[in-house]
Amino acid sequence: MKKLIVFAAALLVSLSALAQEQVKSVGAARVGVDKALKTVSDAKKAANAANWVKLGKAYIDAYMAPQGNGWIGGNESELNLIMSQEKVLGTREVALGGQNYLVKSYATADYYFNANGQLAMIKVTAPVVENALDKALEAYKKAYEVDVKAKKTKDIRAGIESVSSKYVNEAYDSYTLGDLAKASELFEKAARSSMEAPYAQLDTNSLYNAGFTAWMMGDNARAQGFFEESLAVGYVGEDGEIYAKLADVAEKLGDKEKGKDYLEKGFAAYPHSQSILVGLINYYVSSGDNPNRIFELLDLAKQNEPDNASLYYVEGNIHEKLGEEEAAIAAYDKCAEINPKYEYGYIGKGILLYNKAVDLQEKASNEMDDAKYMVLVGQFEEALKGCIEPFETAFNLSAEGDVKVSIAEYLKNACFRFRTDEAYMAKYEKYNKIVAEAR
Repeated sequence: MKKLIVFAAALLVSLSALAQEQVKSVGAARVGVDKALKTVSDAKKAANAANWVKLGKAYIDAYMAPQGNGWIGGNESELNLIMSQEKVLGTREVALGGQNYLVKSYATADYYFNANGQLAMIKVTAPVVENALDKALEAYKKAYEVDVKAKKTKDIRAGIESVSSKYVNEAYDSYTLGDLAKASELFEKAARSSMEAPYAQLDTNSLYNAGFTAWMMGDNARAQGFFEESLAVGYVGEDGEIYAKLADVAEKLGDKEKGKDYLEKGFAAYPHSQSILVGLINYYVSSGDNPNRIFELLDLAKQNEPDNASLYYVEGNIHEKLGEEEAAIAAYDKCAEINPKYEYGYIGKGILLYNKAVDLQEKASNEMDDAKYMVLVGQFEEALKGCIEPFETAFNLSAEGDVKVSIAEYLKNACFRFRTDEAYMAKYEKYNKIVAEAR
């Protein structure tokens, strides 16, 4: 048994070497930087691109060294074994973004373990060199400048790619830690560094995220710049999300008309986008302008795709948000007429009737007059029963597991009200089981 334990430990050490970059000790990393700096301080040696590449690598080693021998995704028990020589200075529990973490503090870094016991994040607390990635990037840029014969192009490209990827990782860590300003700055650095020659890759995700994190913290001017830059290179986010974000920051910066223009352009290209749709509705409702403009835009989309059932689903959503129940139901029914297998028209109708029932139930609970109360209860039950058929149709049509579970949740709640009827009780038990098994 003892031999097996020794073998397992050796195997873990071997796997750890494969799971991460080779990390130098803090002392060795500091010596490496000093040595490389001394080399490029000589004018003759500074003309050699290889020496600047070595300096860039030395700065990256200095950046990595304080992180220790742990690696993201590593199991806590494995890392305890591998890092047995490293003293844990303290432990604490923190909640970040709705997730709980166990934080172990070492001499130069804090390790964040998630609820599954895996290392999710490393935060350096005692860097070997301040702004090591910035300095590494400058070294690689200098290498490219003096590499007139392009002998070190491959190494320079790899170095810049490494710097850029590390900016990205650190940006996400800062976002998780709630430091949005730093996250935005690091995403910008990731985007800018990736465009440096000879790597010269456009990192649109980081460009957008620089704007998104700025938007989250209310730095609207900064957010607008990155969003416009992203749009200029054709990056629009999921379902044209960038148009909604640009409209939002434009309005916050006092230019409602510009915000409306962004929304209309976005809606023309992405008529199914809920964020753009909601933005348009809010604009026309709050501005007092003619809300029929939304339907004019939608009609243009229908002319291009007359058989697209989802456009009628969007129309139903607009009417529903404007409080136009009959028109909303008519639009949802039109979805079924155009494409009987399109589940979202049925879902839209079901949700409308379910929400109507919830509102009527609330009104009934506040009604003191018995006669009026009974009328409201009758309307409540009619609406609640009315949502069951479209929801069941959608449930049978949908192939998406998460969607089916969501529909089952509505059906479970609706059928529970009528459980004294055996048929409804059977439905309740069916959908309750589906919801319970999904949890």
